[in-house]
Amino acid sequence: MMKIPNTAVKKELQTRLNRIEGQVRGVQKMLDDDRECQEIVQQLTAVRSAVHNARLQFMRTYTRDCLLQGAELSEMERTELVDDLMNLIAKVE
Repeated sequence: MMKIPNTAVKKELQTRLNRIEGQVRGVQKMLDDDRECQEIVQQLTAVRSAVHNARLQFMRTYTRDCLLQGAELSEMERTELVDDLMNLIAKVE
């Protein structure tokens, strides 16, 4: 397995995840405060969208940094990485 070498991308993903964590805490507070169901559903939809966008960004980076930059990898190793990526995509779609 390969790891993402780009620290700027890691930092951006961490920022997104921190924001998502705050959104989830916000939903918990909304429940504690007995907010309207529609407001809670709207916030949960926003959380789902944020997670989806973070996943897309990460997968784009994974493809670019791990698959395309893996020139030192054999064809078999690159094929395995592509298969791994496709399996990941299949799990979340």
